[in-house]
Amino acid sequence: MRQSGPVSLPEPSRRDTRLDQYVDAYAERTHGLQVSAVRALFAVANRPEVVSLAGGMPNIADLPREALGEAMSRLVAERGVQAMQYGSGQGELFMREQIVEVMAEEHIHAHPDDVVVSCGSQQALDLVTRVFIDPGDVILAEGPSYVGALGTFHAYQAKVVHVAMDDHGILPDALRQALVSLRAAGERVKFLYTIPNFQNPTGVTQPVERRRAILEVAKEYDLLIIEDNPYGLLTLEGEPMPAMRSMDADNVVYLGSFSKTFAPGFRIGWALAPHAVREKLVLTQEAATLAPPVFSQYAISTYLNEFDWRGQIVAFRDMYRERRDAMLAGLAEHMPPGSTWTVPNGGFFVWLTLPEGIDSQAMLPRAVSARVAFTPGTAFYADGLGSRNLRLSFCFPPPERILEGTRRLGEVIAAEMEMNRTFGIIPGTARHNDLQTGPAPDIS
Repeated sequence: MRQSGPVSLPEPSRRDTRLDQYVDAYAERTHGLQVSAVRALFAVANRPEVVSLAGGMPNIADLPREALGEAMSRLVAERGVQAMQYGSGQGELFMREQIVEVMAEEHIHAHPDDVVVSCGSQQALDLVTRVFIDPGDVILAEGPSYVGALGTFHAYQAKVVHVAMDDHGILPDALRQALVSLRAAGERVKFLYTIPNFQNPTGVTQPVERRRAILEVAKEYDLLIIEDNPYGLLTLEGEPMPAMRSMDADNVVYLGSFSKTFAPGFRIGWALAPHAVREKLVLTQEAATLAPPVFSQYAISTYLNEFDWRGQIVAFRDMYRERRDAMLAGLAEHMPPGSTWTVPNGGFFVWLTLPEGIDSQAMLPRAVSARVAFTPGTAFYADGLGSRNLRLSFCFPPPERILEGTRRLGEVIAAEMEMNRTFGIIPGTARHNDLQTGPAPDIS
C-alpha cells in the first residue's frame, strides 16, 4: 500500500569505476612510465601489406644460421652445465675480454675489469640512470633523442633538457649555454646523454673535432658523458670513427651492444665505466638481475671465437648501404617540395622534415591506411617538439619495399598538403616551426 509523505531512499552504494584497483599503491615514479611510440606501432606495422619504415629492427637473415645452430648444439652438449648456470653479476670474464677486443675497433683501450655486461645496452642505460639520478635531476640530451632513453629518464623522474643540434650533432656552444643557465637556476645537471655515431633518430654523426669540443666543454664544467654507441661499427662510408671514450677515459661511460652487429635476441650489451662507477653498476646489476644472461654470453662468445664476425659486419654494411641508398633515392623521387632529410653515413635512420603545415602525428593514421608506417618526430622529444618531423628506418625492408614505401609516403604527404590548401590552413601559423634545434640539412 502506498504511503503519503516524503519517501526516504537508501543511499546508493559507491561504484568505483577505476579499472586498476592498485592505482593508489603504485610508486610515484610509475607516473613517468610511457608507452613507446615505436612499440605502439608494431601491431599495424607488422602486417604484411604495410611497408614499415618505423622500427629499428636489424636484418639478421644473412647470418650463417645453420652453422650457428650446430655451434649452439655443441655448446649445450660440451659446456651446457656452465652455460646454463648462474654467473657473475659483472658478466663472465671471457665475455668481458672479448668485449674489450670489439671496442678496440673504435680505438678504445680498456681493461675487462671496467666492463659490466648487461641485458642489452638498454639495461646498461637503466643501470647508469638508476645510479646517478634522483627525482628532479636534469639530464642533457640531444634534441631529438632516442625514444628508449627518454622513457628510461622519465621513469626515474629526471628532467630532460634538449641541447641544440645541427647536421654534425650537438653544438658545443649550445651545450655550454645550457650548463650555464641550468646551474645558475640551481638545477642539478647529472650527465649528458649522446649518440655520436649515426644518431637515433636523425642519422647524423659527430666529426672527430666536434667530439673533442664537446669533451672540452664537459671537462670544463665537470660533466659526465654517457656515450651510447650501438651503431658505431655499422659505418657505410670509410672506417669506424674513434669513440668519445677513446679520447677521455675518465669522464665518459660507454654503452655498447651486440644487438646490431650480431643479433638482438641474445640481449647482451655492456657499459665501460670509470672504476668507481663500475663498482656501483655491478652492485645495481646484482640487485636487478643477480647476473646478466649466462647462456647468451656463452653463445656470443662462441660466435666471436668460431665465426668471422668482422667479415659479417662488412656484409651487414654492404646490405645496409644498399638499403640506405634505396631510401635516399626514393625520397629524392617521391617527396614533395618543402621536404628535407638527413643523409646518414651509417646506422639505420633518416630524419625527414615535412613541408610547413604538416603534422606527422596527425598524419600517421592516414599513412597507415595507405599501408606505410613511420615514427612521428614528437616521440623523440621530451618537450613536445618535432611535429614537423618523422623518423624513417631503412634497416629491415628490402630495397624494393623501401622504394614502394617512400612512394606511398610521398602520396600521403601530398594529400595532406592538398587538404591544408583546401581548408585554408596557412603554413607557419601553428606549431610547425619547432625544429629550429634539430638537423634538417638541405638535400642538395
